Amino acid sequence: MLKELRFTVMLSPDQKDRLRVIASKGKSEIVRFVVQYEAYINDSWRNIVRYDTSHGFAHKDIIHPNGTVNKQPLPFTDFNIAFTFAMQDLKISWKWYRIAYEKEFKND
Repeated sequence: MLKELRFTVMLSPDQKDRLRVIASKGKSEIVRFVVQYEAYINDSWRNIVRYDTSHGFAHKDIIHPNGTVNKQPLPFTDFNIAFTFAMQDLKISWKWYRIAYEKEFKND
């Protein structure tokens, strides 16, 4: 039987940056997940970067203000490793993702 995990991690002191995490886990392995960085910009929550396993493989989606998405496959077939990588990348790099998104947002 799968155990579902759902939680949110606030990243910034002003609570305008967060990770939304959903994962399904078997006995010792993650079988699917979504780890998404969201930022509160111009009075609404915006999806900026999402790691997930939809389509049957682990990948990263970079979501642009105009709605386009760049999909980048991850080099991991083990979803436990991909999940850990996603969590670490977003916890470390969320500020850079926000800056790039805001810059693009202003130019649209």
